[in-house]
Amino acid sequence: MKIADFYNEVSRLTDTAKTQINAAETKRVLAVAFDVLCKMDADEFADTMNKGLSLAKKRASK
Repeated sequence: MKIADFYNEVSRLTDTAKTQINAAETKRVLAVAFDVLCKMDADEFADTMNKGLSLAKKRASK
């Protein structure tokens, strides 16, 4: 998946009837998230990703 495809998919899933977030806002937030992630060392990055994926799996199973 290309990064633009990732941004677009996140934007599509985020913009709902209750939450109106356009693609530009989504891309800006994701870009800042990647800025934060790139400042982490490998262990902290892996731990953060593991926690995030665990939370996502819990939400998906509901």
